[in-house]
Amino acid sequence: MKTVTVYTVPGCASCEAIKRFLAARRVPYTEKNVREDPAALAEMQAKARVRIAPVTVIGEEAFFGTFDDQRPFLEAALRENDA
Repeated sequence: MKTVTVYTVPGCASCEAIKRFLAARRVPYTEKNVREDPAALAEMQAKARVRIAPVTVIGEEAFFGTFDDQRPFLEAALRENDA
């Protein structure tokens, strides 16, 4: 199974929606708060080439944008992850 990392900021509705989505599917993930952790922000920027959360990384694939933007990609990546 590929690792899943969610880069978040406090008070972000899409960040919370992504975490609920993953939890509902019992997908283990690591959350990194990029507002409070400069190393996590640098890591997120290196992986996704964006400076705004949420960013979800599954294996080596990075997805960013709102939860609605990310959802189809997350569903496909998680299906592949289960295969």
